[in-house]
This record gives sequence, C-alpha cells and structure tokens, in this order.
Amino acid sequence: MRRDDFDYYLPGELIAQRPLMPRDSSGLLILHRHRKQIEHRKFYQITEFLKKGDLLVLNNTRVIPARLKGRKNQTGGKVEIFLLKNKGMGIWECLLKPGRRIKEGTQILFPQTEIIGEIVNKTQGIEATVKFTPPEKAEEVLTKVGEIPLPPYIKRKRGPTPQDRERYQTIYASKDGAVAAPTAGLHFTSSLLERIRNKGVGIVEVTLHTGWASFKSLSEREVEDNSIPEEYFIVRKDAATVINEVKQRGGKIVTVGTTTTRVLETQANQWGKVSPGQGWTNLFIYPGYEFKLTEALLTNFHMPKSSLILLVSAFVGKERLLSAYKEAIRQKYRFLSFGDAMLII
Repeated sequence: MRRDDFDYYLPGELIAQRPLMPRDSSGLLILHRHRKQIEHRKFYQITEFLKKGDLLVLNNTRVIPARLKGRKNQTGGKVEIFLLKNKGMGIWECLLKPGRRIKEGTQILFPQTEIIGEIVNKTQGIEATVKFTPPEKAEEVLTKVGEIPLPPYIKRKRGPTPQDRERYQTIYASKDGAVAAPTAGLHFTSSLLERIRNKGVGIVEVTLHTGWASFKSLSEREVEDNSIPEEYFIVRKDAATVINEVKQRGGKIVTVGTTTTRVLETQANQWGKVSPGQGWTNLFIYPGYEFKLTEALLTNFHMPKSSLILLVSAFVGKERLLSAYKEAIRQKYRFLSFGDAMLII
C-alpha cells in the first residue's frame, strides 16, 4: 500500500488561516459509514447526530508555548527550537532551525531570561536534545519567550497573536504537554457541551499530549514501512469505567479526534474493553486496522498523505474518504487545523 494512494489536491485558498467565531459556527460534514450519504451542517447541529446513552470522549491536553527563538552565544546567529518531548531535569527532545548548521555544544541565549539552552546531542537532520540550565527554571523560558506553535501552513507575519493563544486550545484543555492542538475539539463551546449533556450524552476526558506524530510527514513510500513518534497518554480509572459501562449498555463511543482514537485503541483489548493506564504510544493506524472500540469519529480535514488521513481512511475506507474530501472541496469547506469538521457515523 503506497503513501501516494492517499494524496489529493488541496487548493491553497481552502487552508484556513483564521478560526471562525463563534467556535461552533464551523461547517460540519456528516459522512454516513454504512450508506452512501453526505449531509452538510453547521457544527452546532452535531447534537442531532448524538443520542441519549452515547458517549463523547475528549482529549484534554493543553498546548504549551513550544516554539522558542534565541541566539547562539558564540556568534549571535538566530536559532529556533521547537520542543517535542520533556525528558525531565530540563532536558527536551526538539527540532532545530537551521538544524544542520548547529553543532553539539552550541549554547543558546534567550531574551528576557538568564536560562541557557545547550545542544547536548544531535541525532539526525534537525532533531536534537537540548538541556536548559538551571533546570529548575526551565519552565521560565516557555513563559517568557515561548510562542504557541502554530502549524507552518498558518501564516503570521509577526508570529502568533493573542487570539491564537486562546483559539489554538480547546475550551476544556487542562493538562499541559501538547505541541499541537487536538483540532477536532476546537469547535466546541461551553454552551454546546451543556446542550450535549442535557440530551443525555455522556462526556469523559482522556489525555494524549499531541506531539510530532501529528505533523511529521511519512518518509517511506510504502505505508507499512513507516512509523510515527510516540506520544504520552493517560486514561484515568474513572474514565475507563464510564467508557466500558457505555459500551456494555450498547451506547455509541464517539471519539473526538484522531488523538483520542489512538488513546482508546491503544488501551482497548480485542473485545473493546478499555484499561486505565498511562505511558507512551506509537500506535500507527492505517487501512487494514481493525478498530476495537471507536464507533463514530469526529475529525477535521487532514493533509494529503499524512498519518492522520491514513487513520481516517482505516475507519471509513479510502475511496469513501477521498470522495468525501472531493465533495468538501467542491463545497468550499475550510481545511486543516483552523478549518471545518467531519463527523463519521
């Protein structure tokens, strides 16, 4: 199975540059899995497709200001550090820009802070390990100079705005650790979630700190030859209990986003029972995967040839999905992180 089989033409003008206001005014394409039907709605109408006894599962991760801009201590040259994984004691795995010209031992200074970042290990290409000293003040560099890491296809001449800091988070984000937003959840408002609860639909939260897996391109031509970076997840005991009870009663499990889907599929056994736990997952879902728990999926429109579009293709079928994307393009839906959403039921 080839990566290029999951390509499609995405017009640049359909890549959303700004989020809509209010959040739930986004478009919502309804794709019915078991019959050839597509409906076009607004996101606030999602309640029409949720029933009493169903369960909405959210990812409560919160995006940290993971893009840092500094200068080399020795030369004053500009350096950009994109944080990926916190390894503790002030040590982070990261991406560097310009990565190939920065050597091990290089020290990076940051404005408004006395913290120093040292490149202690270069792995391959732009990947590296940075140690911040003093380590007990490492969070200070995020607070003072860190920027919300908007994806590169969202263009800002002067960097992210205060509005971006607020809108590139879900309203229920509470657990710091993500470097990319779980974008399917960006459309919910407090009032919409309240309407969903009032309909008798349950809501629980899990955590997956969205990392490089969400935007790293697949390098190998054959899908099966690729892997994705691991990401940290948490499924609390109370959440697992609710999920299993709803499943046993026959309620529908509706996962909000590919990140939530990967958490649940990581922790579900072959009978669809979820175990509580925490750790790292690099579960790579592509066509041929047998879903153990997910019964409906809410997701945004994804980049061509990405691991995300592969996951959604596994859920609904490649041809069905690409046909729905073609219809979404014809209807001028807005794509990617700040774009519209699709509910697959």
